[in-house]
Amino acid sequence: MPTSSHPPVVSRLSCFGGDTSKWSRGVQPSLQAWTSLLNTWPRKKIFGRGKGSDGKPLKRSGTNAGGSGDGDSSKYGVTPKKRLRFTGEVSNQKPELIVPFSDENGFALGSKRDYNILSRPQGWNGPLDRSKMIFCNRSLNMKSIVAVGFDMDYTLAQYKADTFETLAYVGTIRKLVYDLHYPEELLDWKFDWKYMVRGLVLDKKRGNILKMDRHKYVKVAYHGFKEMSREDRQAAYGSTLSRESFDEPDYALIDTLFSLAEAYLFAQVVELKDAYPGKIPRGADYAQIYRDIRAAVDLCHRDGTLKQAVANEPAKYINEDQKLVPMLRMLRESGRLTFLVTNSLWDYTHVVMNFLFGKCGTQGGIPRDDEWLSYFDIVITGSAKPAFFMDNNRAPLLEVNIQTGMLMNTDNGSPLAQIGEPAIETQPCPNYKASKACRVFQGGSVTHLHNLLGIEASAQVMYVGDHIYGDILRSKKALGWRTMLVVPELEKEMELLNDTAELHKEVTILRQLRDKLEDNLQQLLWVAQFGETAEERKEAKSEIEKVQVNLSIQQNLSVLGLLFHKVWGQLMKTGYQNSRFGHQVERFACLYTSQVTNLCHYSPEKLYRPTEDYMPHEMDLLIS
Repeated sequence: MPTSSHPPVVSRLSCFGGDTSKWSRGVQPSLQAWTSLLNTWPRKKIFGRGKGSDGKPLKRSGTNAGGSGDGDSSKYGVTPKKRLRFTGEVSNQKPELIVPFSDENGFALGSKRDYNILSRPQGWNGPLDRSKMIFCNRSLNMKSIVAVGFDMDYTLAQYKADTFETLAYVGTIRKLVYDLHYPEELLDWKFDWKYMVRGLVLDKKRGNILKMDRHKYVKVAYHGFKEMSREDRQAAYGSTLSRESFDEPDYALIDTLFSLAEAYLFAQVVELKDAYPGKIPRGADYAQIYRDIRAAVDLCHRDGTLKQAVANEPAKYINEDQKLVPMLRMLRESGRLTFLVTNSLWDYTHVVMNFLFGKCGTQGGIPRDDEWLSYFDIVITGSAKPAFFMDNNRAPLLEVNIQTGMLMNTDNGSPLAQIGEPAIETQPCPNYKASKACRVFQGGSVTHLHNLLGIEASAQVMYVGDHIYGDILRSKKALGWRTMLVVPELEKEMELLNDTAELHKEVTILRQLRDKLEDNLQQLLWVAQFGETAEERKEAKSEIEKVQVNLSIQQNLSVLGLLFHKVWGQLMKTGYQNSRFGHQVERFACLYTSQVTNLCHYSPEKLYRPTEDYMPHEMDLLIS
């Protein structure tokens, strides 16, 4: 396990008492570290971690889920080291705040951000905002997690939708016009980056965009930008004897934020084809239009149009997150291995990660360096997920020379020397003073990654990503990895849920009232037709009119969803049911949250527990 690249951090741990020379990154028992920190921070003891009557330090009760109570990790392929024993005694010295990016002379290399020495979980300072919470679908004990991995794009790096997606949109249109011969009037089109949402499905054959519930019933559908009526939806998707799968090749899933611009452009070109069929090159049908758009998007990525723009002005396209460094430091100090697996290649990965760590590398800014690599044990670029997670993947693992970007052959991670050349030694990162350098690779498969990390069981790995299929579903189903899905839209959704909480309650009451009225209406209709006396039938008909008026309240029930999104409603709901996207989140993401750095608010030893499931017959009795 690499040791810390920040000597000032270790030297300032004396505020916790004890022999600080025993401290080393990756071997602290984090729960004890947080206990000690909380005991010293307010100058008073919070937890009873003092000495017993025999004068010896009190022991922790219980054992680790993944090993002994002392956190033995030897069976996970991680070398155990001697850990510092805490006494719980109060120190007179208050913990300091430091600038994390400093050289040996104390010169700040990055932005002037202050972080706590031990990356104290920030949610412990007070009540945690629900929009920053981590939600659990499946129990996950972090004590059993040996390695935590991350995707980069839209996970560690959160792009600004208004600028980045507009950049992708404009670049795609230029490729359609200049490379695929679409009419030049497309160059005047505008992009509404708020229109599309994740979880939609594109019907390539019919030119429709769909939102469906967990049972794959289409609840909302648009042809271009024109909403389809209930009758049209039923005719297209509800009248067949065999249910549609809504998968490739006839459908395309909008399950990543990268796809929003192409979905919006698809709707625009569908409208153009319907109005002016002759303007579409080669008389292309809807399916060919989608293929052309995808080809244009690929051209933007291949020729570096998007990458160069981001490299020139990263702050214009990427959000800064000051909790990123404390989060990674907290995980490493708790003894976890950390790794990065991204589909982006080394040159772009290096630019983005340097910006996230305060080394923007733009003209007139601070030059890029390799400081960020010190927070990872392994970095794999060009991984080609989701194929990376497949057992039958035989992609070669190439090592990246971080100075030149050149690729070198490896034998399952071991460097290979060329004929007639001396053996190759792994070169450490320039600013990474450790016995084992962080190594950067391209390609390979999950088998290579497990070998490099010394992982013996897939359940010892938690992977954090934003792509429900490429990151979460594949790693969960194929490998059994534990997973956390990042849903940036969730933060806004949580705010709206809080603002509309009373309205949700009112809608629930209205729905219950509607159900009762409908039952009464059915009884009255029966009496009106088969009542014993004429007077009884006449009275029933009079009551029917009143009930039918009251049933008009159902027209107002759809208003709530429109408060979340004017077109598609709530992200993870369609009416009563979870949406298809919400269902996938529930099935495949052990945890989900709005930002990856929300991990800062929780102990790395936390046991995440899901809420209780309820069947319909339990709802009224158990939930008030």
